[in-house]
Amino acid sequence: MLNIFIFGKYSENCNKCPDDQWPNEEKDECIPKIIEFLSFEQDIMAIIFPSISGLFLIITVSVAGIFLSFLDSPIVKANNRNISFILLLSLKLSLFCVFLFIGRPDDITCMLRQISTGVTFTVAVSSILAKTIMVSIAFKATRPGSFWRKWMGVTLPNSVVLICSLVQVLNGIIWLSVSPPFQEQDIDSYPGKIIIQCNEGSVVAFYFMLGYLGFLAALSFVLAFMVRTLPDIYNEAKYITFSMLLFCSVWICAIPAYLSSKGKNMVTVEIFAILASEIGILSCIFAPKCYNIILRPEVNSRMQFLEKS
Repeated sequence: MLNIFIFGKYSENCNKCPDDQWPNEEKDECIPKIIEFLSFEQDIMAIIFPSISGLFLIITVSVAGIFLSFLDSPIVKANNRNISFILLLSLKLSLFCVFLFIGRPDDITCMLRQISTGVTFTVAVSSILAKTIMVSIAFKATRPGSFWRKWMGVTLPNSVVLICSLVQVLNGIIWLSVSPPFQEQDIDSYPGKIIIQCNEGSVVAFYFMLGYLGFLAALSFVLAFMVRTLPDIYNEAKYITFSMLLFCSVWICAIPAYLSSKGKNMVTVEIFAILASEIGILSCIFAPKCYNIILRPEVNSRMQFLEKS
């Protein structure tokens, strides 16, 4: 659509308006187009999302404090406390990523928002995968003369987290080197509006980030579902199953909505997916542990562990 206005009511001389302007109703003057992005001044969601992020950041720090206070208790030690702290740290960093999506985007924030979100969630899901693998191995290692005994310890889960995370980090480095995300102005989608948004740059790198994250989440879900009924008092596989089911469901629903939207609607969808994933992991994995630690201290004892085992 041409941005044109008419000089005078009956004039035959027409001039095109600049790209950042739009003709008024009388077609006799150019007026600035509305600039649209998710901003604190214009959108209530730009206030609600950071508030929710800050709230769950406090909750995540509180969970980490509870785990530190009961560091040597059976519940904290049961499924590799080091991995639990890595998971909590990655969740905290993912909450900080929400703030990169608020405000007028520029080239720097466009590069940071997708890559940092992908890496932090990859570390989180890799930690959950490592926990699931250790649950399965721990059960198999209880059999006399089991081959799996030598895999017990911190080396295997740490290696799983490191290797899985490095793949996403490498993708991010290639992404930034070849075709990094950048700010773009969409002046054609909506008449009278200029949408300030991020162009993802390399489409291949963007879809690899999402696909790889989905693969790790699906793998964690399948493994956790397989070992969810193992007879262990501190078996958290059933909680991992629910968390990964929620994680996958959120992103499966969010990705089509994300790809079919523009501007601040696209940003809103991604922030919602980030927060929903965070809430799901915290609620399904850490809430039951904190409940038992604080409100059922009799369960969190060595004697109870030996009796149930």
